[in-house]
Amino acid sequence: MSIYVGNLSYQVTQEDLSEVFAEYGTVKRVQLPTDRETGRMRGFGFVELDTEAEEQAAIDALDGAEWMGRDMKVNKAKPREERSGGFKGGGGGGNRRGGGGGGGYNRGRM
Repeated sequence: MSIYVGNLSYQVTQEDLSEVFAEYGTVKRVQLPTDRETGRMRGFGFVELDTEAEEQAAIDALDGAEWMGRDMKVNKAKPREERSGGFKGGGGGGNRRGGGGGGGYNRGRM
């Protein structure tokens, strides 16, 4: 299981988050996703503790708590949903000889 931690300050580091959650158990992993284009933290992260009991204790204690000037949102992380247009489920267009698919919106119109 993993914990979602939202509404974080953009200045938070993995070490900061690790320190806060270490009060509730052994921190196994901390992830702070960054924006691909700017490299800036996105304002949320994920924390994994050693046991589900430790994770639940952290959720109960920290959800809604004020930290670094913000009220944290802390809950069980939900499984990542598949994005449409991804690699799974196939795609369309093209053939093996390099011909492209798609297009044709104005075909036959003048």
